[in-house]
Amino acid sequence: MSRIGVRPITIPAGVEVTVEDNNVIKVKGPKGELCQPIAENLTVEIEENVLTVKRPSDSKQDKSQHGLGRTLIHNMVEGVSKGYEVKMTVNGVGYTVAKQGDTLVMKLGFSHPVEMKDPAGITTETPDATTIIVKGCDKAEVGNYAANIRAWRKPEPYKGKGIIYDGEVVHKKEGKSGASA
Repeated sequence: MSRIGVRPITIPAGVEVTVEDNNVIKVKGPKGELCQPIAENLTVEIEENVLTVKRPSDSKQDKSQHGLGRTLIHNMVEGVSKGYEVKMTVNGVGYTVAKQGDTLVMKLGFSHPVEMKDPAGITTETPDATTIIVKGCDKAEVGNYAANIRAWRKPEPYKGKGIIYDGEVVHKKEGKSGASA
């Protein structure tokens, strides 16, 4: 029995879930609208604001798709009702971030500032000069955009300079010893 797939999903007030042809799930809520196809062999049932996902058999393929399908639907419901956010910190002398309209401008030690335009459905905020907050309703899109921002300057292990996720621990290495041969 799937431990994740059998859990029912409670649909909060203000969120509308519809199942269309070919198991395309559409979720609409206050934060936006999302659409995701799931495996065609799964059955999605909605009764009194409770959504359940069922599988046809106990084959390995059906079990894996059962848990995945339920998780995808759950993430969409959470995204359109509460939204997702990723917080990052910029560490380094002279490293700063700022917001100009819908463009994120980062000074990361290059000869030029790095500018990234926010994609549709995603917003970035800079409450101070060293903090970036990425917000949106699609969990995968928010995580992907945050990873693209971080790719400009990953944290290095000697001084810890770079863009670091909130809660991430950067293990620092010991530098060269002062002894010479």
